[in-house]
Amino acid sequence: MQTSIPLTQDLVLIGGGHTHALVLRMWGMAPLPGARLTVINPGPTAPYSGMLPGFVAGHYDRASLDIDLVKLARFASARIVVGAAEAIDLSARQVIVPGRPPIGFDVASVDIGITSAMPDLPGFAAHGIPAKPLGAFAERWDAYRNGCGPASAAVIGGGVAGAELAMAMAFALRRRARPSTVTLVERGTALSVLGAAPRARVLRALAAQGVTLIEGAEVTRVTAAGLELADGRAIAAEFVTGAAGTWAHPWLAASGLALHEGFITVNDRLQSSDPAVFAAGDCAHMGFAPRPKAGVFAVRQAPVLHANLRAALAGTTWKRYRPQKDYLKLISLGGRSALAEKAGLPLSGPLMWRWKDHIDQKFMNKFRSLPVMAQPTLPAVRAKGDLPRKPLCAGCGAKVGRGALRGAVSRLPVLRDDIRPLPGDDAALLLTGGARQVFTTDHLRTVTEDAALMARIAAVHALGDVWAMGAAPQAALAQITLPRMSAPLQERTLTEIMEVAGAVLAKAGAQVVGGHTTMGDALTIGFAITGLLERQPITLGGAREGDAMILTKPIGTGVILAAEMAGRADGADVAAAWRSMGQGQAAAAAILSGAHAMTDVTGFGLAGHAQGIAEASGVDIALDLAAVPVLDGAEALSAAGTASSLFEDNRMLAPLVPDSGRAALLFDPQTAGGLLAAVPGDVASELTDKLKAAGYPAAIIGKVTKGYGQVTLA
Repeated sequence: MQTSIPLTQDLVLIGGGHTHALVLRMWGMAPLPGARLTVINPGPTAPYSGMLPGFVAGHYDRASLDIDLVKLARFASARIVVGAAEAIDLSARQVIVPGRPPIGFDVASVDIGITSAMPDLPGFAAHGIPAKPLGAFAERWDAYRNGCGPASAAVIGGGVAGAELAMAMAFALRRRARPSTVTLVERGTALSVLGAAPRARVLRALAAQGVTLIEGAEVTRVTAAGLELADGRAIAAEFVTGAAGTWAHPWLAASGLALHEGFITVNDRLQSSDPAVFAAGDCAHMGFAPRPKAGVFAVRQAPVLHANLRAALAGTTWKRYRPQKDYLKLISLGGRSALAEKAGLPLSGPLMWRWKDHIDQKFMNKFRSLPVMAQPTLPAVRAKGDLPRKPLCAGCGAKVGRGALRGAVSRLPVLRDDIRPLPGDDAALLLTGGARQVFTTDHLRTVTEDAALMARIAAVHALGDVWAMGAAPQAALAQITLPRMSAPLQERTLTEIMEVAGAVLAKAGAQVVGGHTTMGDALTIGFAITGLLERQPITLGGAREGDAMILTKPIGTGVILAAEMAGRADGADVAAAWRSMGQGQAAAAAILSGAHAMTDVTGFGLAGHAQGIAEASGVDIALDLAAVPVLDGAEALSAAGTASSLFEDNRMLAPLVPDSGRAALLFDPQTAGGLLAAVPGDVASELTDKLKAAGYPAAIIGKVTKGYGQVTLA
């Protein structure tokens, strides 16, 4: 019997910078058995700084800048935590991320880049946009350049980065035929890091792009109108950015690590003063060989960092990093022209732009087209029978089909009068001493390797039936299966799960009273929950002719999760799906408390759950396909042929609904989906407005008509 090696060590990458992105790719090619890899980043993507001037100028679209960390993490068999680290506790070996439990580590690495926020410049925080981090800057600039009318921009800092931004801004605004002024302000001598010949060429390029250069000027304040200079001059600018120097992220100051001007000091192994913590990229200071901040060092650090992280985890051979003394500088000149400089020798023109573009695209293609790893070969001799055509999906996509489930449950005997099964509601009504109590259970196979996020989604999912029946959650028992791992990792993982799940359940009014744990092949989290009723439960069977059907959440989680498993879903779409799945339904249930019938949309898909209401109520339901809210990316993935492993079973549940085009998503199994409610038609719009005001993307998606238990499209 083959057995996997238990997880025994936690490696945590803090930040999705260029070095860490390359490490993730290398890790995916050859994972270290027994190590659990985690990457923490503020968003699901990480922008590539080398292409920022080209984006500002309009040569690249926004998506071209981004490394998709969700896809990369899937390739590396890593868990991704979407959140910004704000502290590291060296004694406890934990990384602190707001809004979730601390993340434990045995070995950690920091690659969080730098900031150009200019905290000491009055008014900059309110009116300026730092050039780094790149993500927020890119979004603000994209919105500004696509405006209309006269434009004015100013860049503080006349180094290479500032000059590139100023020329790119001027080019972009001119290409959009907007009358504009772009000003570059430098307190000393602009472009002083360049030799005389390349500096002269860049100065000519600035002038050619129409950039006004002001040297020897101190900016004293940023206002809503622009810049105020020490000599009394005022520079009009609607869009102000800063590229004057680099600053370390403030939280590093309290890390306890040895720092140089706020940056983490590392040795030639890229280790910090704590041997278990490494650092790379712009947030690291190479104390053994100081160098300026430049992306070329981050890229060349990656193989050394990868080797040394493995050495720290497994005791393999260490490598030493030796940074080059000089390096090629490629400077964008606004249009499709660039200057190449090394050792003081400049070359410029369109050919240099094509060279720069080739280098940038080659780097990004490492992440756009990840290698396809070989699949395990099947035994030459094996038992007869059809094998699954694709891996089992996550979440509700892993459920057993409704037909098999009904067949098994229908054989169970009825033994007690005080227990009333609620067919289709995955629950029962318990009658005890005059009190009404609902009892339900649900569990999920891994939808994300982030145990804390998984716990949130699983708790919301399990609460769905209680909310749908109009009950108040009361008590919960946890059912948790962990992958095989060492005792310290078990404790870390269970702590994350129970802290988050306990908070979600407590907010809903339920107390966790215990549970059961075991180990298996994959993380599975579930809960058995009771809820109290002050009246009869809302069931599937009360829908009436004239009712309107309201859905509180968009659909599409099944196809997105299936695509994510295959490395085909965009990280931003996956993160949006995670947020949707993690949204609780307590407020929605309260707003819909007068519904005639209600259910939560989960494994059987929207069509299947609507069919359940139609059958139980003896009515027909006509769905308005165009009105059904759908998660970003889901429709395109479905059209491209992606489907959950439960799709084929679900499409048989509502035979009058087509299974092609947008309608295919009606059979998509949902994880922690929305509430589907039949409400009086005359109050449907009012209820939908209340749901939207409470933060739910709710919509009226159909109507109830006289019929015999069928779902159709309107």
